[in-house]
Amino acid sequence: MTSAAFDVLGIGNAIVDVLTKADDAFLSQHGLVKGSMMLIDEARADTLYAAMGPGVEISGGSCGNTMAGVASFGGKGAYIGKVRDDQLGAVFGHDLKATGVSFETASATSGPATARCLILVTPDAQRTMNTYLGACTGLGPADIDVARVGSAQVTYVEGYLWDAPAAKQAVLKAFDAAHAAGRKVSITLSDSFCVHRYREEFRDLIRNKVDILFGNEAEIKALYEVETFEEALEAARKEAKIAALTRSEKGSVVIKGSETYEVPAAPVAKVVDTTGAGDLYASGFLFGFTHGKPLAECARLGGIAAAEVISHVGARPEKALSGLV
Repeated sequence: MTSAAFDVLGIGNAIVDVLTKADDAFLSQHGLVKGSMMLIDEARADTLYAAMGPGVEISGGSCGNTMAGVASFGGKGAYIGKVRDDQLGAVFGHDLKATGVSFETASATSGPATARCLILVTPDAQRTMNTYLGACTGLGPADIDVARVGSAQVTYVEGYLWDAPAAKQAVLKAFDAAHAAGRKVSITLSDSFCVHRYREEFRDLIRNKVDILFGNEAEIKALYEVETFEEALEAARKEAKIAALTRSEKGSVVIKGSETYEVPAAPVAKVVDTTGAGDLYASGFLFGFTHGKPLAECARLGGIAAAEVISHVGARPEKALSGLV
């Protein structure tokens, strides 16, 4: 196997986040489920945006956030995702490249606008996301450069991509290219609602294609349709090669075969906004993994990254994660 040009190559929905504060009454008024991610159309996006308070625009997207975290640790990252050749598309590309991540996917020149996610942050720091996928839905197999995929130690994707059939085919093409080059592939379950939509497909992937699985407590319980985390852990142990499972303030648990590593959460002075916690956990874990660290240390690095990102508004690091290790 040749040396890797990249530590991690991420494939995801290229989205610009619009964050604003909201209370429970606003969520109820607009029929929103706290802590969930809902897909919305352009009309609904316009309606919610008009009703929201002042917002802050920050380039996001689950996998984009993870790649920014990998770069913040000092890792070498690349990203594949679709934007339109519009203002938000330019913002997304600029912000990601500014972190040091390579982003060369061709912008769409027609069709829907660049995706945006309207994120409502309630006083308990929960985030409720409403996503208009827009140009993301144009991502397809033609956007996958198999040589580029083969040059990364790990190809990492978000489960949200299963909402667009062409994007799902792009991911499967990338997984095959990565394995053909002797590399690893990884997926995050993204959201418990996403798990409910694609449970059987995800389980088939985990058994047959995925090398590293990421998920939180709600997602892994949804995947195996069980009541307790302990039951979900044992079910995952039978199917996943490596699973890194987060439990908020309880830290994370990593399993590999009969091995189990329980790692406490990193301290946080004040939780401000939980947006991106799982994304940044994955960044720390994957940075550690691609640099030969033991699994428990990978989880510790993930916890450090998650703690940094939930201490401020926004889903990307404000401090260099390399300085927090």
